[in-house]
Amino acid sequence: MNGSMMQQPLLISSLLTHAERHHGDQQVVSRRVEGDIHRYTYRELAARARKMANAVATLGVKFGDRVATLAWNGYRHMELYYAVSGSGAVLHTLNPRLHPDQVTWIADHAEDQVLFFDLSFLPLIEAVAGRVKTIKAFVAMTDRSRMPASTSIRNLLCYEDLVDAQSDIFEWPTFDENTASSLCYTSGTTGNPKGALYSHRSTILHTYASALPDALNWSARDTILPVVPMFHVNAWGLPYAACMVGAKLVFPGPFLDGKSLYELFESEGVTVSAGVPTVWQGLLAHVEASNLKFRTMRRTIIGGSACPPAMMEAFENRYHVQVLHAWGMTELSPLGTACVLKAHQLALSPAQRLAVQAKQGRAVYGVDMKIVDDDGRELPRDGKASGELLVRGPWVIREYFKGEGGDPLVNGWFPTGDVATIDADGFMQITDRSKDVIKSGGEWIGSIDLENIAMAHPAVAMAACIAAKHPKWDERPLLVVVKKPGAEVNRIDLIKFYEGKIAKWWTPDDVVFVDSIPLGATGKMQKNKLREQFQAYKLPSA
Repeated sequence: MNGSMMQQPLLISSLLTHAERHHGDQQVVSRRVEGDIHRYTYRELAARARKMANAVATLGVKFGDRVATLAWNGYRHMELYYAVSGSGAVLHTLNPRLHPDQVTWIADHAEDQVLFFDLSFLPLIEAVAGRVKTIKAFVAMTDRSRMPASTSIRNLLCYEDLVDAQSDIFEWPTFDENTASSLCYTSGTTGNPKGALYSHRSTILHTYASALPDALNWSARDTILPVVPMFHVNAWGLPYAACMVGAKLVFPGPFLDGKSLYELFESEGVTVSAGVPTVWQGLLAHVEASNLKFRTMRRTIIGGSACPPAMMEAFENRYHVQVLHAWGMTELSPLGTACVLKAHQLALSPAQRLAVQAKQGRAVYGVDMKIVDDDGRELPRDGKASGELLVRGPWVIREYFKGEGGDPLVNGWFPTGDVATIDADGFMQITDRSKDVIKSGGEWIGSIDLENIAMAHPAVAMAACIAAKHPKWDERPLLVVVKKPGAEVNRIDLIKFYEGKIAKWWTPDDVVFVDSIPLGATGKMQKNKLREQFQAYKLPSA
C-alpha cells in the first residue's frame, strides 16, 4: 500500500518561488566588481531571474544544455543559479583561478553553449574565447556603459541588455527531480579535473540538511556572507539555503581581503559567514592589527581544509565568534559533517571542548560514513583506529560526468581519499589525505597534527608538513614554514615547540622557511608541488 501524499518534484526553482512569496522584502546586498554596493530584494531577484530564463532561451539554450559562468559572488551570478537550472539547463560554474588551458579543457569537456563572465575575468576570456569548441556566445555581466570598448571576443553580449529585453513573465517548468541541475569540476591536483553532475533532487535534499540546527543552522534571522566562492561547489549550497530560510544575503564580490570583508561584516550586520582557513587568516590579521571587534558576527563555518586550533581559539576566545568546523567534498555537494557539540559535551572544560571542535564533526543526516583498513574491513569507532574514510548518501556522487575515471565506488561506497578516525559519539576527524600521509618505519604520522602545532607558534603565518626521504625510516616529516612579517623564528625554536605536544618520534626532522606555500584554486595548500620542490631534499644526519 502506498501513501496518499502529493507527488511534487524537488526542483531548484521552488526555492526562489518560496523566497519571493514568503521573504520578498528580504535584502540581497552585493559589492560589485566595480566596487560599489548594489542592493535589492528577493522579489526583485526572482523577477530578474525569470527575465534571464527567457533570455537564455533566446540564446538557443535547450533543456539539458550546459551554461557556464566565470564570476564572483554577486547578485547577477545568483540570478543565473536559478535562471539556468530552473529552466531545465545545467549551470556549470567554472573556476577562474585555473590556467587558461584548464579552463579551455573543462569548457570543452562540459560542452558549454554560453559563457557568462564578470569583467575582471576579461583577459582570461580573451585567452580562451578563440580556443573553446562549443561556446556560441559570451555574455559580459555588466551594463551597456561598462562594456569593453575593444575586445578580441566575437559575439560578445551585454548581460543587462539581455535582461532589459525580456519580460519577467516566465513559468518555471516542471520535470523529473533527478534531472541534472549543475556541474562542478573537482580541483584535482593530478590529471584532468572530473565533473560532479548534481541533480535537482540531490541539491534540494542537501539544502534541507545544511539548514538543520545540528548542521549549519541557517535561519531567517541570519545575515549570511558567503566568502566561499560560488564557483566552488556552489558556495557550499548557500545560494540555495538562503532562499529556503529567507536569510539576508551579502555578497563580497572579488574583494576578499581582511579589510574589505570586515567593513561588509560591520556595515551590513553579518551574523554568519563561511570560508576556507586561508581567507580567515587575512581577516584575523586585519582585526588584530587594527584592534577591532565584531559587532554582529556570531559564528563562522570553516571548511575546505582543517582549521588550525590556534585560529579557532582566536575567533572564540578573543572575538567571541563561534567556529563551526565542517567537512565535505565536491563529490558530496559538498556537505558531509558539521562539528556541533552534543548536550553532554557542553559541560566539558574549554580545552576539552576545543579538542572536540577541532574535529570535522558528526555526519549530517543523509550521509553515512565508515572507516576501513587496507583490506576493506570496517574499523571501530573508538577515536583511535585510523583508516580510509568512505561515504554514501543521496547527494554523494555515483559516477563522474561522462563516466570519467570509471566506477569510483567501492561496494556502493565513495572512497574520499581521506584518512580519518571516528569516535564513540560519531565525531569524525581527518588525520591526513591518503596521498599526504607520512609513513615512517611502517607507522603513519598525521601531517595535519604537525601543521596545527606549527600554526600555534606566534611567528608562523602558514605551515605545511610533507614526507622527506630517509635512508633508515623510509620517510620522515619535513616542516615547510612561512613566517609572519617581521617575525623571527629558527629551526631549533620550531622543533623545540613540539616538545610535550606529540609523541617524540612524530617531531619533524627539519624545518625549511619559504616566502610562500602554493595554494590551489580553492585555497588549499598544494602539497604535491611542495613534494616536487623538495623531492631531493636531504634531511640532517643527526
